[in-house]
Amino acid sequence: MKAVNRVLVTGGAGFVGSHLCEALLVAGHEVVCLDNMCTGSRGNIDHLVGQPGFSFVHHDVTEPLPAVGAVDWVFALASAASPVHYHRLAIETLRAGARGTEHALQVARDHHARFVLASTSEVYGDPEVSPQPEDYWGRVNPVGPRSVYDEAKRFAEAITAAYRRSLGVNTTIARIFNTYGPRMQADDGRMVPTFIRQALTGQPITITGTGRQTRSLCYVTDTVAGLLALARSTEAGPVNLGNPVEETVTELADRIRTMVGSESPLQLIPAVTDDPQQRCPDITLARQQLGWRPLVPLEEGLRRTIADVAASMPRSESPIGVLAP
Repeated sequence: MKAVNRVLVTGGAGFVGSHLCEALLVAGHEVVCLDNMCTGSRGNIDHLVGQPGFSFVHHDVTEPLPAVGAVDWVFALASAASPVHYHRLAIETLRAGARGTEHALQVARDHHARFVLASTSEVYGDPEVSPQPEDYWGRVNPVGPRSVYDEAKRFAEAITAAYRRSLGVNTTIARIFNTYGPRMQADDGRMVPTFIRQALTGQPITITGTGRQTRSLCYVTDTVAGLLALARSTEAGPVNLGNPVEETVTELADRIRTMVGSESPLQLIPAVTDDPQQRCPDITLARQQLGWRPLVPLEEGLRRTIADVAASMPRSESPIGVLAP
């Protein structure tokens, strides 16, 4: 395998993207971080700006990408990922999955680079089998409110596979399951930061539906380690990257409430349309072919995330019972 010197990360100022850029720099690679900041944040990469080997390009992936020079790896992470954002940016999310993915694929083709698509467990929809293996085709509503994200990622997978088959591009696909950790936006509607913010401020912790639906949470550094292992491999994918330990949403809310030391009540609210009732990855392929598995225990990951959310909240909200990092 040739030495990897320069890496392009689209969506590099986002939650997962910024952690990936950081890990690549630590590993000694030059990093070109490209983002239009529609959901990313300058604050996520401020500590990287000015470091040797790091450069930032402000650009929308739905437009042809500017010349970034020779690269050895291309990571395609540019997409709205939370319900709040992909409902607000419905058309933009679809375009990012279609045009954005192809523009990144074209860069990989031009430079004979390894291409890594960050797809999602949402391609499985509301699954009829659990845990979900990579050969399960899923059960997705193509016209429901979540479809702008689900179908954008399913198309992204299709065009990635087509570039591999038809054009010989060295591609792979990661299906990322629920990832959490520092730098998540506390108000973007995702479960973990929402529960933490509500617990810290003493508000009711709002649980959609029955609360018996399950999720499998993977700490962000473990997800990034999986992406890097996939990039270094010859696997074409798709490969599931996630934590195979399931917990109900109610159990998770109660765990966060206890860790914060909050008296927030748990409150059931109407179910979200097409909300998956089970989400759990089969990571056999990742274990066998990548030697990868998640390492950060849930309690430790939540402790770090709670501290980060508390630190990012306005003082006027007066967080309670904040845990040390």
